[in-house]
Amino acid sequence: MRKILIMLLAGFFVTATAQAATCEEQAAEKKLHGAAQASFIKKCEKDSVQKACEDKAAEKKLHGAAKNSFVKKCVTDGKAASAAERCEAQAAEKKLHGAAKNSFIKKCVETASN
Repeated sequence: MRKILIMLLAGFFVTATAQAATCEEQAAEKKLHGAAQASFIKKCEKDSVQKACEDKAAEKKLHGAAKNSFVKKCVTDGKAASAAERCEAQAAEKKLHGAAKNSFIKKCVETASN
């Protein structure tokens, strides 16, 4: 069971990362900047996570309450993973290390989840 969960989350991270690049490319194509760009990318990633989770529920042939529960948990896990990944990238761009990096990532993830 643990291996399945790990494989599922690993697959989700790959999908989320690919979707994030796509969302950024879409924002660039639309020539969005600043707050409009950030808002577009955030909504795009949210929609991508939702769709990926619904597709996984369909693959598992879930219906009703089981599907709703699965999708809700999947979306929550996906948002946290996406935020953590994005914050890690920002910390790398800022060349943060050690305690400064950990503090930045913690604050960034908390801000992203609100």
